[in-house]
Amino acid sequence: MVSEHSDATGDDTAMALKILVAGGFGVGKTTLVGAVSEIRPLRTEELLSEAGESVDDTDGVDRKTTTTVAMDFGRITIRSGLSLYLFGTPGQDRFWFLWDELSQGALGAVVLADTRRLEDCFPAVDYFEHRRIPFVVAVNCFANARAYGAQEVSRALDLDRGTPVVLCDARDRDSGKEVLIRLVEYAGRMYTARLLDTVG
Repeated sequence: MVSEHSDATGDDTAMALKILVAGGFGVGKTTLVGAVSEIRPLRTEELLSEAGESVDDTDGVDRKTTTTVAMDFGRITIRSGLSLYLFGTPGQDRFWFLWDELSQGALGAVVLADTRRLEDCFPAVDYFEHRRIPFVVAVNCFANARAYGAQEVSRALDLDRGTPVVLCDARDRDSGKEVLIRLVEYAGRMYTARLLDTVG
C-alpha cells in the first residue's frame, strides 16, 4: 500500500500510494489515468475485434474502438512527498482475474460510473465492499447523459453509509485530481477508524 523512495529533490521521506481505477467497460478509466498522470501513461489497449462482439457490450459506447486488456498505469504527485501510483483495471468480466493481483497493497479505489449504464459499476462496488478496500464512486458526467445528484447515485447503487460519491469529468486533470484527493482523505479516515477499533 505504501512505499517510500527518494524523489527528484532528494527527499528520502517521499511516499507512494497505490490506487486502483475501476468500473465498467467504456466508462473512462483510461481517460482518467491519462488526464491526471504526470508521466506518459502505460496503456495495454487493443482494438475491439469481431471475436469480442458477443461478450463486449458496446451499447451506449458504440464509438469505442479499443479496450484495456491488462491495465493502465500512471503517476501523479498530490503534494511534495506524496505520489499516487494509478492502476486502471480492465472493465470486462473476462479480465477480472487480474483484479486480485492489481488490488494487492492498494490504499483504495476509484469506481468510475456512467449514469447511462450505472449497473456496469455494480461488480466493482461489490468487489471492493467485500474486500473492505476503501473506495469512492466518481460519476463521469458525459455530455449526453441525464444529470443525477450524488445522493441519487448513492441510493441507486445501495452504497454503504458514508461512501463518497463525487461528480467529475474524467478528461479534466483538476477534476480527476479532486477525485483522488477525496479518496486519499476517505481511505485515511477508514484506516484510522479500523486501527482505533483494534486497540479499543
